[in-house]
Amino acid sequence: MSIRLAHLSDVHFGGENPGACAAALEIVERFAPDLVAVTGDLTLNGLPREFEAARAWLDRLPGPQLVTPGNHDTPYWNIPLRALVPFNRYNRFIGPPQHTKFLCDGLCAHAVNSARGAQPRLNWSKGAIDLRLVTAVIAEMAAAQGALKVFACHHPLIDPDGAPVTGSVRRGDAAARLLAEAGIDLILTGHVHNPFALAVPGSTGRSYAIGAGTLSLRTRGTPASFSLIEADASVLTVTALGWTGAEFQPNRTWTLERGLEPVAAGQP
Repeated sequence: MSIRLAHLSDVHFGGENPGACAAALEIVERFAPDLVAVTGDLTLNGLPREFEAARAWLDRLPGPQLVTPGNHDTPYWNIPLRALVPFNRYNRFIGPPQHTKFLCDGLCAHAVNSARGAQPRLNWSKGAIDLRLVTAVIAEMAAAQGALKVFACHHPLIDPDGAPVTGSVRRGDAAARLLAEAGIDLILTGHVHNPFALAVPGSTGRSYAIGAGTLSLRTRGTPASFSLIEADASVLTVTALGWTGAEFQPNRTWTLERGLEPVAAGQP
């Protein structure tokens, strides 16, 4: 049985790439995914008008959808609101911020919020993860025998080498280790604006960290992009589609065989 996922992230409405956002809608609809995962930073500054635009765009994407917030989905420049009620607007326009899930035949997916409005360090854009919630998600996923198991959050739990920015997720290494030990197939994230695929350390190839690019104008060395994922019983194929300015074209493809390291094709 084949499972199809569309993975989009960091649209940053208020600073979005209009052409790329519109074209992505058409491609995802043709792809007919079993699930659309959107891993945060739907807005640029967490303003109501940005959330309204994000809501309208999500409504045009096919369902079912699994959506989780990013650090920009807080009232970014309103420090009191960001510190005290960081996800009120997200909850109003998008949905529950803390934990969402989707289950169907052959697929079990959970999303957990790694963004924080305030935390005891200077850079509030960095991530944090609740290990108790991760443990609870793993326990729930254990019942999905034979399903593709997907965990999603905004920040990479392990920072890929050479990334232009880092997630620096508090307890991220521990969370990645727990997920790998539990045999979670995919950890989907955003934040760095560049697509990547890598085996989670210690997973012996059973678990992969997958990062989607951005559909905003805030690119960091690679074109605006999003990813399509196809999974069967033995192979996962991740294709990052890059925006040329007029259309999306395959930019990079990873073939992920269970028990092996990722093999990348396309751009080095």
